Amino acid sequence: MWLGPEEVLLAGALWVTERANPFFLLQRRRGHGKGGGLTGLLVGTLDVVLDSSARVAPYRILHQTQDSQVYWAVACGSSRKEITKHWEWLENNLLQTLSIFDNEEDITTFVKGKIHGIIAEENKNEQPQSEEDPGKFKEAELKMRKQFGMPEVEKLVNYYSCSYWKGRVPRQGWLYLTVNHLCFYSFLLGKEVTLVIQWVDVTQLEKNATLLFPECIKVSTRDSELYFSMFLNINETFKLMEQLANIAMRQLLDNESFLQDKSLPKPRRPLKNISALKRDLDARAKNECYRATFRLPKDECLDGHTDCTLWTPFNKMHIPGQMFVSNNYICFASRAEEACHLIIPLREVTIVEKADSSSVLPSPLSISTKSKMTFFFANLKDRDFLVQRISDFLQRTPSKKSCSIDREWKWNVPDASSEEVPELPSSSPLAVSPTSGLSHRPVSFCAGQVPTASQGLLKLFRRNSEELSGPKGAKEKMKEESWNIHFFEYGRGMCMYRTAKTRELVQKGIPENLRGELWLLFSGAWNEMVTHPGYYADLVEKSMGRYNLATEEIERDLHRSMPEHPAFQNELGIAALRRVLTAYAFRNPTIGYCQAMNIVTSVLLLYCNEEEAFWLLVALCERMLPDYYNTRVVGALVDQGIFEELTREYLPQLSEKMQDLGVISTISLSWFLTLFLSVMPFESAVVIVDCFFYEGIKFILQVSLAILDANMEKLLQCCDEGEAMTILGRYLDNVVNRQSVSPPIPHLHALLTSGDDPPLEIDIFELIKTSYEKFGNLKADDIEQMRFKQRLKVIQSLEDTAKKSVVRAVSGDIGFTMEELEELYVVFKAKYLMSCYWGNNRAAAARRDQSLPYLEQYRIDMEQFKELFSSLTPWACGAHTPVLAGRLFRLLDENRDSLINFKEFVTGMSGMYHGDLTEKLKVLYKLHLPPALNPEETESALEATSYFTEDVTTEETQEDKGRRNENGPEKEEKGTSPQDYRYYLRMWAKEKENKKETIKDLPKMSQEQFIELCKTLYNMFSEDPVEQELYHAIATVASLLLRIGEVGKKFSNRPTRKSEDCKANSGQDPVSEEESPTSEQSQNSAVEQQPQADHEDKANVDAQPEKTQQENQTLGDGSGEGQGSPLQLLSDDETKDDMSMSSYSMVSTGSLQCEDIADDTVLVGCEGSSAAARYGSTIDTDWSISFEQILASMLTETALVNYFEKKVNILQKIKDQKKVERQFSSSSDYELSSASG
Repeated sequence: MWLGPEEVLLAGALWVTERANPFFLLQRRRGHGKGGGLTGLLVGTLDVVLDSSARVAPYRILHQTQDSQVYWAVACGSSRKEITKHWEWLENNLLQTLSIFDNEEDITTFVKGKIHGIIAEENKNEQPQSEEDPGKFKEAELKMRKQFGMPEVEKLVNYYSCSYWKGRVPRQGWLYLTVNHLCFYSFLLGKEVTLVIQWVDVTQLEKNATLLFPECIKVSTRDSELYFSMFLNINETFKLMEQLANIAMRQLLDNESFLQDKSLPKPRRPLKNISALKRDLDARAKNECYRATFRLPKDECLDGHTDCTLWTPFNKMHIPGQMFVSNNYICFASRAEEACHLIIPLREVTIVEKADSSSVLPSPLSISTKSKMTFFFANLKDRDFLVQRISDFLQRTPSKKSCSIDREWKWNVPDASSEEVPELPSSSPLAVSPTSGLSHRPVSFCAGQVPTASQGLLKLFRRNSEELSGPKGAKEKMKEESWNIHFFEYGRGMCMYRTAKTRELVQKGIPENLRGELWLLFSGAWNEMVTHPGYYADLVEKSMGRYNLATEEIERDLHRSMPEHPAFQNELGIAALRRVLTAYAFRNPTIGYCQAMNIVTSVLLLYCNEEEAFWLLVALCERMLPDYYNTRVVGALVDQGIFEELTREYLPQLSEKMQDLGVISTISLSWFLTLFLSVMPFESAVVIVDCFFYEGIKFILQVSLAILDANMEKLLQCCDEGEAMTILGRYLDNVVNRQSVSPPIPHLHALLTSGDDPPLEIDIFELIKTSYEKFGNLKADDIEQMRFKQRLKVIQSLEDTAKKSVVRAVSGDIGFTMEELEELYVVFKAKYLMSCYWGNNRAAAARRDQSLPYLEQYRIDMEQFKELFSSLTPWACGAHTPVLAGRLFRLLDENRDSLINFKEFVTGMSGMYHGDLTEKLKVLYKLHLPPALNPEETESALEATSYFTEDVTTEETQEDKGRRNENGPEKEEKGTSPQDYRYYLRMWAKEKENKKETIKDLPKMSQEQFIELCKTLYNMFSEDPVEQELYHAIATVASLLLRIGEVGKKFSNRPTRKSEDCKANSGQDPVSEEESPTSEQSQNSAVEQQPQADHEDKANVDAQPEKTQQENQTLGDGSGEGQGSPLQLLSDDETKDDMSMSSYSMVSTGSLQCEDIADDTVLVGCEGSSAAARYGSTIDTDWSISFEQILASMLTETALVNYFEKKVNILQKIKDQKKVERQFSSSSDYELSSASG
């Protein structure tokens, strides 16, 4: 490639000049190519260790002038071909021009200008965003592609110098982190190390320090453990590796592959050696952290952050911390944890102004909101720029309508103030809560006014007012008063100062009247609700009366949701629950509905109206408990892994015992999925939910640890899982809330309580206090870090489970061993995933449906199948291989959706690897009949009658009809609802029944199909060690079969005559027979009834009379030998010339079009056909051959029998295929289409 001219001082160092002229030198790097000796080894080592571009470009062209000692590099190349092209261009276009110049400086200036012009022209068509990447980085990306054979769509994120430990020897080299791969290359004194690992194969990433490996990163896959050390910045490298592995896991989990964020703001100053992708990933990580810290909607993007101080009126102090600004929010987090958190939605902001600076308060900024609160920030470094950014965002936030991020929802509320935090002074104890803002607007859920649209079920079903007037009622009022005082001091609504005091109040329990409001604020659900007015009502309307698998499951679980609570013992509560769950299932079809969602939602409905409950459910499922409620409850399994890790750390004595009993996996799922609502009395569990909405999953984990700690002695004495579960169940049943004003609701688990002793009651607030005292030092950041580590483990174990279940499902019918099937599954899945991240479109990802059974989840198309076929097939056919692969694909693709699953894939492979000669030949035979035979090769499937006779066509049509009938229901089901597992079981049972076919069921083969079969066989033998023997054998068999076909045709032309007449007239001219097309039925009756031996005898007996008859025939005569016979087209002379050859066949070697047939190979039975081919011979439609005849003929040739019966090790083929996939190939030569499918 052309280079922007760079100065080179020592042209001869480490380079050898190969060509020269007065103005240019072409040089080769020492040690490149053949030879090189010790110097070459040293140069190669230096290149790798010092990151020299020579590993990419072993050739270069320098510009020089006679008197100057300075050289200029103008081009480099990875191959001699590439550099020669540049050299020739320079010689042809510049040499003559340069000789005219007198001044050497002018020559150099002209050359540099010309080269810059060429580069500018080449870059004109490149994508503009690639210009964001600095030159040094582009060079590294090019090196990565060349070195590891990656296509252009594979993007490099960053690269690092490090050592890879091979045994006890460190290999210094370069680690390349791409979007989908981890690659390493080292070249030390002639020893080369190349590693390529897909992120989807990584099972563990650890950063640790041992005596052997000082501070290293350990990368584990299923097969190996790799250690990398000696990083300049190990933390940055490890963080990036984690991010990339996480993206890969996300792809396995829900098919979301990595897409670069094109909306990222460009950096104000160019970043050295940092790619746009690296910047993208860093921004992504910051965004995730920002959203998680302040519980903001998923589409919120951080614009920037800066150090500052915030004036806090409640303690009259300037608190140091950081201000974060994004599209719709200004947030503040103090440096000291828990000192203060603040969220100011821009929709609330009325004034932003710069106050006067002073020595005490430099660069202050005041922000006022609609709720009459003013916030003072100071010590802002770039105040003017910050104010400008906030102003820009405020202009995009219309004041008269709610700022809707999702523009689909067109219901604009006339007055935004009804949506916002009310403007009543917060000092008023009766200040209106944000929840009441929406409650006054009538919401019609299709069937008119619904009470649950405006208030929670608890208010509608308040059963007992006595509790409110007693001591519990007084306690509740005190709690409310405490919160009102807090609101007065710290503000109310979204702009509340959140401090350690807020957490203390939450720990003491939120009063019932404020519960809905505070849940919405702490979870961040309030933000989403006010920015999407009418969204829920719209969803309810759309989902009414529509049914799918999710709605069926919802109906089944409605009456199991808190059946002990009076609110859900009547249709009002049940209908509200139905609407919320169905609306969510329609909002998020990926999750749809999962068990446990009903229990959580029913509790939300007690304290909130329907819309509020819906948005709380959204916050819970999509942000606070990510991936908990999908089909495989991955999120809950991840947090279960964290719980096990924390148990090992905090309760080491108990940890081992719990592992032996297998209790943790059982308890944690029910505890985490329902937030203890299903295992604790309702009044106590709801206090856990209070703290959860404030603290997140950290609180659930610390309470779980406290429960285990409280029961440690009893658990250590347990003998089995059942006993441990009983102990924990009894403990949780007796966790009571003595402050609850609601009458106790009978708890279903109370049945576990047994024994004579009265159970010991545990106060929920004591349990919470203990959990903070003993385990309160858990950090949210640490939990996120642990989540990543566990996610790798959980998703990979789920993938292993999927692999085992798929292999078990297909192993019964396939000849491969379990080990071979597992290896094939890995290769098959890798090919699918490659199409997801290297494909030009996202169609590959779209075809994976997580709700389908494992067997149906990964499916490949024809291009991908061709690649796998060519590397794994035992029948290599050279250039003909893709044709054969296409036919096998069509044969396997029974439902005609142009995709095949793993079972269909291994069925096809097994046909070639396993079974006897008959089975293998049967597969080969089927590959040359419709539907496998390409429509182009046989004109079109509709014209199959010209190659098939009637009976075969009828058989095929019936078969196709059967297929259509089988596939009909499938298509219908796909349209309406996800597939039922029972449907697949029925389908597979049908498949098994259909497979019982005999060789008699195979239709006959026409002459054109037979030609295609011969062509395939010739190509198949071309690379075999005994190819000459095989060619001779197949020529013999082909000639014999052609004669048999002729004999069969002769019989089928006279179906009505008696056998005696046949014998009597065997020497007569059969041309006088009727020329009407013959029927397959007559062929069957004439040919198939005879035993195979009779066929061969008959062929030998009839061979001579047939020859005589053909010799005596007048070819010019209009009554040719059967319709479409090529012999009609020949003259007497041509026939005479060809009489020297056997005249049994209508088919010539020419018509087989086999480039691989040796010149000395002669087809034994080819009469007059070369001439016929010249005149454009037509295929004989009456000719046909059966599978039995082909089989019997093949069995007579030992070479053929040996070829088809030899064993091929597929594991070796798979091993070779993996090597080939990673061979070095130049980026320019890489066929993108072959990788993308």
